[in-house]
Amino acid sequence: MTAVRAGDDVVIFDMGLNLSKVLIHENIETEKMHSLDLIDMGAIPDDRVMSDLEGTVKAIVPTHGHLDHIGAISKLAHRYNAPVVATPFTIELVKHELEDEQKFGFDNELIKMEAGETMQISDDVHLEFVNVTHSIIDAINPVLHTPEGAIVYGLDKRIDYTPVLGDPFDIKRFEEIGREGNGVLCYIEDCTNADAKGRTPSESIARHHLRDVLMSMEDYDGGIVATTFSSHIARVKSLVEFAKEIGRQPVLLGRSMEKYSGTAERLNYVEFPDDLAMFGHRKSVDRMFNRIMKDGKEKYLPVVTGHQGEPRAMLTRMGRGETPFELDDGDKVIFSARVIPEPTNEGQRYQSERLLQMQGARIYDDIHVSGHLRQEGHYKMIDALQPQHIIPAHRELRGAASYIDLAESEGYVAGRDLHISRNGNLITIVE
Repeated sequence: MTAVRAGDDVVIFDMGLNLSKVLIHENIETEKMHSLDLIDMGAIPDDRVMSDLEGTVKAIVPTHGHLDHIGAISKLAHRYNAPVVATPFTIELVKHELEDEQKFGFDNELIKMEAGETMQISDDVHLEFVNVTHSIIDAINPVLHTPEGAIVYGLDKRIDYTPVLGDPFDIKRFEEIGREGNGVLCYIEDCTNADAKGRTPSESIARHHLRDVLMSMEDYDGGIVATTFSSHIARVKSLVEFAKEIGRQPVLLGRSMEKYSGTAERLNYVEFPDDLAMFGHRKSVDRMFNRIMKDGKEKYLPVVTGHQGEPRAMLTRMGRGETPFELDDGDKVIFSARVIPEPTNEGQRYQSERLLQMQGARIYDDIHVSGHLRQEGHYKMIDALQPQHIIPAHRELRGAASYIDLAESEGYVAGRDLHISRNGNLITIVE
């Protein structure tokens, strides 16, 4: 969560949930918890520091629908007399979060705004959405245009000119923003993959890799199971299409799989086959597993939750033998996702893979491309925007070190125009 004040106007970008702080607690249900308890856990932003920031919050702007960007809206947004402004798919996912909330009422207005559109915040300040590509559809980078220059909030993206779903990355608009008026006053950038050399491949590369793997299994007459990020609609679309190519009926199983794919289909972001089944409730999922075992595993390709080894997810339950789906020697399990580099995730994913292997499954992993910029993407964005100031974000200080080195190689100086911060800190660019 980042608050930007321009004059008397304050705009909040993102209001997310720190999943790693939640995962270390068993059976935690955040929807039933009070915001102060979640703040004490470090699970949601400690927005009490906002009382020290003069001005009025005019908008809450999540960049996309991942929980680390929208997961605290149901807990914190009601404190501000301001609308939540986001793209249509993101707004629908915010609504899902609000429906589950059991502690707080919510009467903030929800405003849908498309990439390429603008909203007037005040006479001198307006908000613009610029289309970016990420591992979820309908992602944007918001730009706050002020008399002193533009504030570009750069979380989260990769530069993809050939996406599987949606429009290509709008690098031309970023280049225009860098040249307009007073240029870019400040660029707040996600530095998640700044230690990785080269550029992040397109989603079309992951699609090609995934097809190659599945086509190699076309003659296999046993079970094939796939898992990926439930919110990664483009990847789910590829899995559904390639399952059909190898003569298997795809089925989407798990609560989050049903939520994200069902929402995307309802809003016409993706077109799935009419006979594609989606089941989220555990009893419905188990009935589908019983049907698969009765009809023959060779006829189906279940796409399930559990790519990080989450204890209650479908794939983990399958590994523990808690579902009617029985794994046999040689059955294939495809992880079309990487482990999020965090100790809890890494431990859970390791345990999940070991349980699957103990039942005879063969693991195919890392069939994936990241949703975040690598080094060449960062260089390209700095070159396009030519920002006067840069603030690395979305990593702890250790994780930001590579981006700091990269920015310094472009002539920025830490403490002068490269600002290294921590939670709760206030940075003043223009007095």
